[in-house]
Amino acid sequence: MATTTKMMPSPALTMMTMSDKDLMMKKVRETQAPVSDKFDVKPLHDLVEDILTRATLDDGTDIAPLFTECMADETFRDEMTTMLNELSYTISRISAQLSEKALTGDEAHETTLSILEMLTHFSWYAKPVLTLAAFAFNYGNFWLLNQVYSSNQLAMSMAILKQLPTLRSRLNQLNSLILTMLEATGFVGELEVLSSAFFSSEVSKLSTAMAEVPDVVYWTIRSAVSCASQITNLTSFSYEYITSATKAWELSMSAHKLNSINENFQKAIIKCLRLVSAETEWHDEAYQTLQNHLEVMHNDNVKILEALIYPKDDILPLVDGITKKRVNIEVLKGKNVWLLISGLDILQHELSNLKQIHSESKLHETTNEIHQHEMVWIPLVDRSVQWTKQKQKQFEGQQYKMPWFTVLHPCLISKVVIQFVKEKWHFRNKPILVVLDPQGKVVCPNAIHMMWIWGSIAFPFTTLREGALWKEETWTLELLVSDKDQTILDWIGDGKYIFLYGGDDIEWIRKFTAAARLVAQTARIPLEMVYVGKSSNQEKVQRAVTTINDERLSYTWQDLTMVRLFWTRLTSMLFSKIQLGKADEHNPIMQQIKRLLSFDNAGGWAMLSRGSSIMMNGHGTTVLPTLLEYDLWKENVVTKGYDVAFKEHHDKIQDLRHLCCRLDLQRKEGEIPASMRCPECQSLMEELTSFFCCHDEEAASISE
Repeated sequence: MATTTKMMPSPALTMMTMSDKDLMMKKVRETQAPVSDKFDVKPLHDLVEDILTRATLDDGTDIAPLFTECMADETFRDEMTTMLNELSYTISRISAQLSEKALTGDEAHETTLSILEMLTHFSWYAKPVLTLAAFAFNYGNFWLLNQVYSSNQLAMSMAILKQLPTLRSRLNQLNSLILTMLEATGFVGELEVLSSAFFSSEVSKLSTAMAEVPDVVYWTIRSAVSCASQITNLTSFSYEYITSATKAWELSMSAHKLNSINENFQKAIIKCLRLVSAETEWHDEAYQTLQNHLEVMHNDNVKILEALIYPKDDILPLVDGITKKRVNIEVLKGKNVWLLISGLDILQHELSNLKQIHSESKLHETTNEIHQHEMVWIPLVDRSVQWTKQKQKQFEGQQYKMPWFTVLHPCLISKVVIQFVKEKWHFRNKPILVVLDPQGKVVCPNAIHMMWIWGSIAFPFTTLREGALWKEETWTLELLVSDKDQTILDWIGDGKYIFLYGGDDIEWIRKFTAAARLVAQTARIPLEMVYVGKSSNQEKVQRAVTTINDERLSYTWQDLTMVRLFWTRLTSMLFSKIQLGKADEHNPIMQQIKRLLSFDNAGGWAMLSRGSSIMMNGHGTTVLPTLLEYDLWKENVVTKGYDVAFKEHHDKIQDLRHLCCRLDLQRKEGEIPASMRCPECQSLMEELTSFFCCHDEEAASISE
């Protein structure tokens, strides 16, 4: 009996000649018409990436916490819904094409061209994003079944029926290609932003990279077509299809092609960033020009803002935090502008506090002044460090969270501006907030300290307002704990005795709380204790909080954000005074601020107040002995009161021990004076690694 042999196409025969490739790419480019549908598809890209990446990780790993936070924002969800409503018809048409290819077996090339013709008026970046959106809709549903089949009986039965367990190796190959498609699309988007933003005059240098964009778009869409066909047919009970070498090779070819393109695109983006650096090299003339701009009176603030953000008029350099649309610097004309200057690593509690203050500040504006104060985030990055996809994601994650204006990309900020901000505004990696009036004049070189201390009460955040607030302030417990903890405020209102204490020496904490409670019971006074930890070593603070709670030693802040805020506000009080030129002011507030900050280096310390009035604060080596020697001063409790008697005996012990202060002031916090006086003995403190009193031999030995 005669036999027939089914001939499989050789991979070598399917390789295109150079002329074939040129002809194919000519057809691809001919599908592009002038862009009329100018959608900002970046949010849709992020949504699609979130879906596909989660789908390809069948262990349930959470890979996109930043996007999850964005989706929790109601405004962002509304904008996404509006965009999808406008694009749903296009996405549905693409989805139909993908399904038709899977059912009819049409050539992937022809289907890809058909999709490109549907997207003729969209940008090159939008084309793969919309195609992946159509693919993600069906693929996400498919993998929901795959991910839950091990725990849900119905899903398990369906998965067995669809042969998912036996197809895992083929699905892994599919997932690998999908991740490559996402990476390629991301590079197209990033190159589009960089080229449109920074290189209108450098097109010739980027022509090679830009010429590859149609190629990568074509292969990304073609890969999506192949993947859609593969996933449909894998579950169609076709053994012949499952074992088909042709289909497997088609995926392999697409993966190889896209990986090669991704490498080239990454090199192109690095080239873009190098061009930015070359164009913005710092030099004396540009620096002086910027300084002159800030010293001269202007009719409005536009020239100043252009000099600081982006001086050309060929792009829209800002992103509106509410609409997420790009806007011109002109939207800030004639307004008070708060320049939030930071790196990419703004802490979550800092950002949350800024959001709250930003929102509350809007309430301070009168009806006639509505929106007369605007904030702009200026991200500063180290140009000597390579810009990576991870850094891009970090930047975008922070940008999404901000409800105010943000700079389009960190590369817009020139080296001249970075140098100026560091030298003149003392930027040291920690966020600062420079306030400009409607004419562009600096009315506060850093209002961030005011925000941490007083919140929106410090509105409009000028140096004049800062000085006025300090004149009104007294050294009270409310100043230290603000209004963040109602429990403590209730204790203050009840006139209770309150020990605020800190450190991370758990043995000292046990001894102190036990002694304080025993003395309070003996003296028959209402006493409460609050643990406020320390500014550093949060792991040890967390362990201390756990121990204090387990052993019921005192009241604690369960959220360590409160601990960080306490020390941030205290440090801000010091730097606010320094900024006002009052580092050595002799009023009680400045002396007590220094003393408390010096205690942050100690194993333990405590502050005693009665209601709002703070009576004393001391080092652990003097506070604990005072409590243990209660018998020596208990007679005075009857005649003078517990707080006065405690302070008098504590002062005697402190005088004998002569403990001076040591301050650890990190350069990243801001401007540090050449010298400061010890709050204990008023001697000039010497600067080594830390500020410490030269009379304090123990502190000196520690610092050295």
